[in-house]
Amino acid sequence: MTSTVPRHGSGTAGPPVGSQPPVPSRGQRSGLAGLLDLPAEMLRGLMRTAATTPGRLSFIGAGLVALSLLVGLVGTLAMQDRDDRIDALIGHREPLAAAAQELYRSLSDADATAATVFLISGSEPLELRDRYDEAIAKAGAALAKAASDSRGIPEAEGQIGIISQQLPVYTELVATAQVNDNQGYPVGAAYLREASELLRSEILPAAERLYEINTARLVDEQDSVTSFPWLTAILLLGLIAALVYTQLYLRRKTNRVFNIGLLVSSGAVALLVLWMTIALVVQGVLVGSGREDGTEQADRLVQVRIAALQARADETLTLVARGGGGEYEESFVERFQHFAGQDGRGGLLSEAVAKADGATAASLRAATDYAAAWLDAHANVREFDDSGEHRKAVLLASDSEDERGPAMAFTKLDEELVTAIDASRQNFVDDTSAASSALTLLAPGFAVLSVIAALGATIGIRERLREYR
Repeated sequence: MTSTVPRHGSGTAGPPVGSQPPVPSRGQRSGLAGLLDLPAEMLRGLMRTAATTPGRLSFIGAGLVALSLLVGLVGTLAMQDRDDRIDALIGHREPLAAAAQELYRSLSDADATAATVFLISGSEPLELRDRYDEAIAKAGAALAKAASDSRGIPEAEGQIGIISQQLPVYTELVATAQVNDNQGYPVGAAYLREASELLRSEILPAAERLYEINTARLVDEQDSVTSFPWLTAILLLGLIAALVYTQLYLRRKTNRVFNIGLLVSSGAVALLVLWMTIALVVQGVLVGSGREDGTEQADRLVQVRIAALQARADETLTLVARGGGGEYEESFVERFQHFAGQDGRGGLLSEAVAKADGATAASLRAATDYAAAWLDAHANVREFDDSGEHRKAVLLASDSEDERGPAMAFTKLDEELVTAIDASRQNFVDDTSAASSALTLLAPGFAVLSVIAALGATIGIRERLREYR
C-alpha cells in the first residue's frame, strides 16, 4: 500500500488549506498606470457624490464660500489700489504737472523781465534784477523736479536735455547783453534779441512739450481712478446669481421659503453692492469736478499767464529794437488776442471767467479789467513810439508806478492770475481729497462683508445637510 503523505523535504509545499491567491480587480492596474488612473477615479467618485442631494449641497456650499472669498479678495485689492492712486494724484502727479507749468511760466517771466531790465537805461533796477534771478532759479528747480519723474520716458528725457543744455546759454547771452548795454555798446540789443530768439525757438517749445506730456499723464491717471471695476463687478454678479440659484434650489427641494444663513449672505452682498455703487459714483463726480474746476481751469489760466508774459516781452522788445521791432509788435497783437481778445475782455480769459465762481471769478473779472487797461496803455506807448517820441514811449512802458502805463496794468493782471491759478489748484486738491474720502473703509468693508457672506452660506447649507443625517 502506497502512502499518500508527502515525505519531508520532497516536492513543493502547496498553499495553506482554505487560502486562495488574490484575484486582481477588473480594470485595476498597478504601478505608473495605476497612478495615472487616480484622477479619473477621483472624478468618478465626485460624480457619484454629486448625484446625491447631500453631495450637491456640499458642492454648492463650497462654491459659495470660495466665490464669496474671491469677491472679497479681488474687491479689497481693487478698492485699495483705487484709493492709493487717488492719493498719488494729489501727492505726486499733480505737483509734477504743476512743476512743468512753473518751468514754462518761469522761463517766460525771465524773458519778459530781461527785456524790461534792458529797456531801462542807467543802473539796473534791483527789483527787476531780483525778479529775473528768481525766475531763472524757479525754472531750474522746476526742471529738476520734472526730471525726477521722466526716467523711462524718452520724449520727456529729450525735452529735459534740450532745456538743460540751452538754458545756461540763454542766461549767458542775457548777461552779455546787459554788460554791453551798461557800457554803452549798441551790440547789447543784438545779444538780447539772440537770447530771446533762443528761448522762444528751442527752450520754450521743449518746456511746452514737457508740460503737455505731464498734463497727459495727469489726465490718464484721472481717467484710471474713475474707470469701472469690471472684474469686481462680474464676480459680484456671479455671486448674486449663485445665491439666487441656491435659494431657489433649496426651496424646490425642501419646500422652505427662507434660509436664514443664505439671507444673511445675500444681505451682506446687497449691502456691498450698494456701498460700492454709491462710493464709486460719488468718487467719480468729485474727481470729475476736480478735473473741470481744478486741472482744466488751472491749465487754462496758466496758458493765459504765459501768453501775457510773452506779450509783455514782445511789447518791450519792440521798444528795444528802436523802430525795427515790427515782428515783435505783430507777435504782441497775436498773443494778446489769444488770451484776452481784441478788446481785452475775450479769448481764454473770458472762457476762464465763464467757468469760475466765487473768489476765483472775482479775481478773473479784475484780471479782465487790467487786461483792457493794458491794451489801452499799450496803444499810448505805440502812439509815442510811432510818432518818434521813443524816450516817452520807453518811460511810459517801463514805469511800474504810472497807473496810465502798461507795466502797472500787466503787474496787476499777473497778480490776479496767480491768485486764480492757486485757487484752481486748491479746488483740485479739495475735490480729489473728497473723492478719496468717499472710498474710506470700502476696501476693508469688502473683506468683512465677503467673510460674512461666506459664513452665512456655510451656516445655511450646513442646516440643510443636517436633515440628511
